[in-house]
Amino acid sequence: MHSYLIGSEFVKKISLLGATGSIGTQTLDVIQSHPEQFTLVAMSFGSNIKLGIEIISKFQPSFVAVKDKETYETLKLHFSSNVKFGYGDNALIEAAIYDGVDCLVNAVVGSVGLVPTLKAIENNITIAIANKETLVTAGHLVTEYAAKHNVKLLPVDSEHSAIFQCLQGETDKTIDRLIVTASGGSFRDKSREELQDVTVKEALNHPNWSMGAKITIDSATMMNKGLEVIEAHWLFNMPYHKIDVLLHKESIIHSLVEFQDRSIKAQLGTPDMRGPIQYALTYPDRLPLEKSKRLELWEIGKLHFEKADFKRYKCLQYAYESGKIGGTMPTVLNAANEEAVAAFLKGEIKFLQIEDCIERALDKHESIAHPGLEQIQEVDQLTRNFVQTLIS
Repeated sequence: MHSYLIGSEFVKKISLLGATGSIGTQTLDVIQSHPEQFTLVAMSFGSNIKLGIEIISKFQPSFVAVKDKETYETLKLHFSSNVKFGYGDNALIEAAIYDGVDCLVNAVVGSVGLVPTLKAIENNITIAIANKETLVTAGHLVTEYAAKHNVKLLPVDSEHSAIFQCLQGETDKTIDRLIVTASGGSFRDKSREELQDVTVKEALNHPNWSMGAKITIDSATMMNKGLEVIEAHWLFNMPYHKIDVLLHKESIIHSLVEFQDRSIKAQLGTPDMRGPIQYALTYPDRLPLEKSKRLELWEIGKLHFEKADFKRYKCLQYAYESGKIGGTMPTVLNAANEEAVAAFLKGEIKFLQIEDCIERALDKHESIAHPGLEQIQEVDQLTRNFVQTLIS
């Protein structure tokens, strides 16, 4: 640990990748609420330069990584030399392992988060993981690295945080099933026929959560839940036949664990990502979260549950199938989905064509059983190129 003392308290040094995104800004809320516990020493962001400048001014990190040289040059002119800047993939890695970092909060969207995570693990930095694509793309590598370096992977997704909390004090051999809950997304009440001509604006209107565009579309297709199933497989070392998805509209129960004696533990709370973020930063302790709304079950009245239908949600089926095949198949699943969702958000394809692009990429691929990092990166790029040809 590299934490230093302020008064009588140890302050945990945080690196935050994806600072301007939904998880990033809520992580900053947590840091700001507990200045005696946390300090931001490094961060990255993509294209939201206005918000990036605000965050740098407020939190005064020592190092900032950005995507491109243009943003880098703008920031260098805007800030004095007490903040160090970098751009590109190497800068993202530098931010992840910046001198003295205790905990890396990986909140970037997409497989770009993989290499910085691996490098942070090599440097014995605790990982608070909100970037599910890292585990989907290369779960075997990440978990092997974490075991080798004795580094904790602490889940930030509300579902995985819920499972993690339910498992405290339990032993692995008593666990019978993980039950991951799903809101059903913005189109949960529509039939497949009604999805033919839905718009980007309609897809981005999530009923329960405030999330970034890509994750909100993934929620509408249920790919988000499929990726979470693969993530749960790696985080909790659980076979796929022991991971179920349960539709739960209210997003009050965040996930459940069933034990061999048929008892079930559930973790409940209002839909507020600051709770799981803060738990990942403070584990095994808890701190007050005063701005969060208290859950009053009498106000909710009823909770609703439905079985997840693979025919209705094809992306969920693709995720289970890819996970069970393993190897590079989840890499293809993720890369094809990222490209297809980006195309939908630009208006280049229709909503249901997201599924078509993913299915064709999976059908074309022959999985490599135990890929190394270079093979994963090559398959990722080839898949993206293939999906681009489908779109164009």
